[in-house]
Amino acid sequence: MRDLRELEEEEIREFVSAQDEKPFRARQIMEWLWKKSVYDFDRMSNLPSSLRDALRKNFSISSLTVKTEQVSTDRTRKYGFSGTDGNLVEGVLIPSRQRVTACISSQIGCLLNCSFCATSKLKNRRNLTAGEIYVQVSLLQEQSLAWYGRGLSNLVFMGMGEPLLNYENVLRSIHFITSETGMGMSPRRITLSTVGLVEGINRLARDKVKFDLAVSLHTANNEKRSRIIPVNKSNPLPALSEAIQHFYGETGLRITYEYLLMKDFNDGLADAKELAEFCRITPCKINLIEYNEVEGSMQKKTSPERRQAFKEFLDSRNMVVTIRRSRGQDIDAACGQLAGRSTPRS
Repeated sequence: MRDLRELEEEEIREFVSAQDEKPFRARQIMEWLWKKSVYDFDRMSNLPSSLRDALRKNFSISSLTVKTEQVSTDRTRKYGFSGTDGNLVEGVLIPSRQRVTACISSQIGCLLNCSFCATSKLKNRRNLTAGEIYVQVSLLQEQSLAWYGRGLSNLVFMGMGEPLLNYENVLRSIHFITSETGMGMSPRRITLSTVGLVEGINRLARDKVKFDLAVSLHTANNEKRSRIIPVNKSNPLPALSEAIQHFYGETGLRITYEYLLMKDFNDGLADAKELAEFCRITPCKINLIEYNEVEGSMQKKTSPERRQAFKEFLDSRNMVVTIRRSRGQDIDAACGQLAGRSTPRS
C-alpha cells in the first residue's frame, strides 16, 4: 500500500476529485500530513468520514514509534525509533545554553563501512522514507519541548547513514521541514553531513540548496583517507576538491569540515599542514572532533596536548577552527557511536 506522504499535492487532489470531493480537501490532507504530522486517518477531523475511509483503504501513512530512550549525564538524550518493519533508527537531542540541536538519521545502517563508525556494523540496512525522516524530526521536536522547554533550533543530518545515498528522500524531507506547509524551519539552521560523495555534492550544487554542507574529511591525505573511508577510492580528494568548489560557486555557502582526531594517525603537524592546504580551496570552518572509540576499530583518541597543538597550527594559518566536544558518550550517542544499541524506554 502506497505511503500517502509519498504523493505530491496534485496526486492527492486527483484522488480527492475521484471521490467527488472539492479540491480544497487536498490542501487539508497536506496540512494533516506535514504541518500536524499525523499518521492516523481518524485524526483528520475536518475531513468527511467517507473520504477518511477511502484514504484508509488506499494508503498508509509513514510513522515511527519511540521505542527506546537514554539520558546522558550531560543532558543529551538518545531515542530509538521503530518503523513498521521493526528496525531501529536513532536520533539525538543535544541541548546547550541557547539552543537544542537534533541529530537526524537518514538510513538504517550504512553501506560505506568507514572504519571509525559503529553504524556500519549494523546488518539491517535501508533508506528511510521522506515521511520517516520528517516524523523523526517531529518526534524530536515534541521531546525537546517536553524536556528542555523549547523547540529545535538546529538540525544536523549526522546520524545513522550517508544522506547523499538517500538523496531524494532527504531533499523531500528538508523541503517540508523548511516549508510553510510543514515546520517552517530556516534552511540555514540545517546542516547535511556527507563523507564526500562527489556526484551527490555536485547534485546539491546543481539544485542550489540553501542548507549548509559539512564534509567528514578526517584527513587530507588521499592514501590515509582510503584506509579509513573505503569510498574515497572512487571519490578521491582531487575530485572531492572540485565538487566542493562547484558547490561553493553555485551556492555561496561556506563549507564545514569535520575532522576526527585519531592518535598517531591524523593528529600530527604534518597532517595539520595537509589539512590547511586542502581547506584553502573555499571559505570554510573546521570542527576538530574528539574521537569516540568504537568496538572493533584500531583507532584511538588523541591526547589533549596533540589536539591543542593541531588547533594552534591551524590558527597560525588563519583557519577558522573549533574544537567540538563529544556529547552523550556515556549512552553511545556521540559522533560515530549510533548503532541501534539503545535500552528500552521505561
